[in-house]
Amino acid sequence: MRELRARWSALAAGIDAATPAGRDRAVDALRALAILGVVLGHWLVTSLTATDGGLHGTSPLAHLPWLAPVSWVFQTLAVFFLVGGHVAALGYASAPERGVSYGAWVRQRLGRLFRPVAAVLVLWTVVAGGMLIGGAELDTVRTLVRLVLSPLWFLLVFAALTAATPLVARLSPLWPAAVVAGVDLWRFQLGGPEWIGWINVAAGWLVPFTLGAAWARGALARRGRLRLLAGVGAAATAALILWGGYPASMVGVPGAAVSNLNPPTLAAVAFGLAQCGLALLVRDRLARLMRRPVAWAKVALVNLSAMTVFLWHQTAMMAVTALGLLVSVDLPGLHTVPDSVGWIAARVLWLPVFAAALGLCRAAFRIHEQARRPRPATVTAASRVPGTSAKEITHA
Repeated sequence: MRELRARWSALAAGIDAATPAGRDRAVDALRALAILGVVLGHWLVTSLTATDGGLHGTSPLAHLPWLAPVSWVFQTLAVFFLVGGHVAALGYASAPERGVSYGAWVRQRLGRLFRPVAAVLVLWTVVAGGMLIGGAELDTVRTLVRLVLSPLWFLLVFAALTAATPLVARLSPLWPAAVVAGVDLWRFQLGGPEWIGWINVAAGWLVPFTLGAAWARGALARRGRLRLLAGVGAAATAALILWGGYPASMVGVPGAAVSNLNPPTLAAVAFGLAQCGLALLVRDRLARLMRRPVAWAKVALVNLSAMTVFLWHQTAMMAVTALGLLVSVDLPGLHTVPDSVGWIAARVLWLPVFAAALGLCRAAFRIHEQARRPRPATVTAASRVPGTSAKEITHA
């Protein structure tokens, strides 16, 4: 144990020493927290029940609606779009100084997003085909594939907004927020068609993205503005839930008439504004925490494989669930119906197992997220970890 701690301390020191002095570590910390929030949220509110010889998706939120506040903690996509807008705006603004054209810049930005996707699609095409040939129920295969593919909508929207950075970087967040409000009014109050809500997929996530661009311009430097943003967002969210008829859950609930997430509603946008305001308020504290080598090393390693973690976390959960069937078809918290406090306690105990499975997926597939770079001439403490170098980590 002492030797392991010594190696980890050496690794952390190497990562800390290799990180450029001007890197904003708080931005990386917010990105890591956003990704991990989504992962833990999915693991807690997604359940695969074993019935009639197959696996079917459900959620504890459908059986235990009082759990809705859990979604307020783990629905952190707004923070990810906030960071994405901030980084994209800064990167595009500095591209001409570095002699980088728009085309080269956008290819570099999107390449890291989509390289890992190919591995997921190839593996699950083979797995789904094999399951069908082997006689698995169509509903089971459809459920599993839907869980795997569901995160891809996020990447498509994020990629589109990133590519549109030159057009939206100086757009006020009030404009897309107004579009979301208008669409919701038309959809819910004026009898508009359901499909009109999908306009909010772009408009809703454009709000935190443009907020991140405003952060990059220095428009959110005053803490008073951040407190106002967080307070108004929180008050608007509460009002929309209590008196506007919006659901309390900030994620989709199977069987619910309205989802705040698919597509995003005004309640989800207001909640995202509150969340972004809070994230920016704690930025200075995160920056101080990230001066500690051990804390920074953890964040850097998450960022190094952020897309791999995001794309494979559902696969990790499903792999554990499927392997559990070899032991029993009704393991508590894994195959049973999520309709009790006991299920919640059992699911929490499964989280380390899911994390271990995700670690294996990361080790196997992280190579697809990293562009090939020459190995540094000097071997640092970080490079003594197989498949990891300090140079890679500073590019996370």
